[in-house]
Amino acid sequence: MEKRSTMLPSAGVRDSPLTVQGVLQAERLGHYLAARNPPFTHVFASDLQRAIKTAEALLSAQSTDNDAAPLTVRQLPVLREQDFGFYEGKPFYARQQSSRKSGKDTHRSQHQDEPGFHNVESKESMTARTNAFVAEHLRPLILRDSSEHQSIIAIVSHGIILSHLWRSILGLFAKSTVALAPGLSVGGDNGTSLEHLGGWSNTGFLELDISFSPPDTASTVHEMKAAAAKANEADTNVLPPNFKMLIKAVNGKDHLKGLKRARGVGSSRYDEGQKKIESFFKKTKAG
Repeated sequence: MEKRSTMLPSAGVRDSPLTVQGVLQAERLGHYLAARNPPFTHVFASDLQRAIKTAEALLSAQSTDNDAAPLTVRQLPVLREQDFGFYEGKPFYARQQSSRKSGKDTHRSQHQDEPGFHNVESKESMTARTNAFVAEHLRPLILRDSSEHQSIIAIVSHGIILSHLWRSILGLFAKSTVALAPGLSVGGDNGTSLEHLGGWSNTGFLELDISFSPPDTASTVHEMKAAAAKANEADTNVLPPNFKMLIKAVNGKDHLKGLKRARGVGSSRYDEGQKKIESFFKKTKAG
């Protein structure tokens, strides 16, 4: 029987670069966000170069105050994609009809005793990573914004780990404080839980608006303190109920409208020294 396999060379923690098409998509995203939002105050990214280059494209499109210190990308290993271990860059085999095991499980049982074998990173490990990022980096910024600051945050990561990151962010909020923007639907008619938003396209983005409503009565202050105490007792990071989250876009792709795939070179590694075609048509200034 013929074995079928699929190889995803840019997946996992292999430090593969952006393709030509990926650079075009990242640039489109940067200009799209810059035209619709204030400049970013914080940019976090996986330390893999395809995420770093995407984050840098977001920054390069921003209009910034000349007196302000230049913003740099905060590169964090905790935001890396799932580690496929032994299977990095290797085929994922299809299930054999004669076996109840998945192709991956069959293949693993054949190789797990080999020297240097490293298994695929578990879901629990990925969740622990994203929970740590939210607790250490994101939650403090949200709490700081409850005073006089306003943070505009970009987080650039990868398809599989992003789903875990979303659930870690969602876990900060009480269910009653999360809402979808008008006209936005998630999960279709099946009413899929907000925990599962589906897959992500290249440069598809999730846009969230997190707001804080100052307490206006003594009873509200009391309710907030009670909620905070309850969260501390349960050892959770759930925010007080006056923090609300509006989901404005899920896998947003409006920035890709009209972008055609670059035939032939679209999947090629991007060469930063290569000139864009526009540069050949720029007029030179007369001396």
